[in-house]
Amino acid sequence: MVRFSHTLGDGQSKNREKPYEQFKDNPYYIREEKQHRIVQMSGDDRMYSQPPKQFYQQKPMYSEDKFYGQPQREEPTDIVYEKPMIERESLKPDLSKPELKFPADQNIQFGVEYAPNSKPPVIGSNYTIRSNSIIYNDVVIGNNFRTGHNVVIRENTNIGDDVLIGTNTVIEGDVIIGNDVSIQSNVYIPTNSVIEDNVFIGPCACFTNDKYPVRINYELQGPKVRRGASIGGNTTFLSNVEIGEGAIVAAGAIVIHSVPPFYLAIGTPARIKPLPDHLKVPNKF
Repeated sequence: MVRFSHTLGDGQSKNREKPYEQFKDNPYYIREEKQHRIVQMSGDDRMYSQPPKQFYQQKPMYSEDKFYGQPQREEPTDIVYEKPMIERESLKPDLSKPELKFPADQNIQFGVEYAPNSKPPVIGSNYTIRSNSIIYNDVVIGNNFRTGHNVVIRENTNIGDDVLIGTNTVIEGDVIIGNDVSIQSNVYIPTNSVIEDNVFIGPCACFTNDKYPVRINYELQGPKVRRGASIGGNTTFLSNVEIGEGAIVAAGAIVIHSVPPFYLAIGTPARIKPLPDHLKVPNKF
């Protein structure tokens, strides 16, 4: 449950934010709650704060009423007790602290700038780029480009015409994507991947490019998805595999070997089977 700041005061005392020393000099500050309570006077809707008796003004309790000739009880005089105004200290950043610096071997830097010879992204006509999407420098994109939300396309990526990239998809640098490609939401495409024309990639597909992650130095080699291939959702691909032309990868498959053209990869790990004749047709978007 989310509570907003203006509701936090319900039923809580603001004095919790103020130290006791700020009130001890106030003569009207009452330490015991039973001596400082709210009462309602009969016959009147006003609320009065009732301090100890010694703070009441000494006035006659009865006065002669000129209309009825009967003594009437006077209501207590309104007494206003004001506590001193306490200003909160503004929260300001401490600029006296030194700038964070990391060892060079950790490869961590703040404020990294593009190389002087880098160029802004180039995008063709009739494009739709939705909110929170990020396109790096040195990216070239064709016509009729569309994205979902929160898409990231990193540097040195080339994308053809009529390409759709779904929400939360990440395309790392040095990627080539052809024409008439549909990439659904939450897809990860690593560096050095190639996706040819007329390819469909289902949601949550994950491609990898490192054969031995964080173990040994290995040349990053992403997968190659050839023309007309179709990739199901929640699939995983090891590095440097090739999905042949017109091949189909079933949903949930883990592909550890290359798939020949017009074959079906299904299961975990994926088994390779010939594609039925009625599925040997181009993708239709």
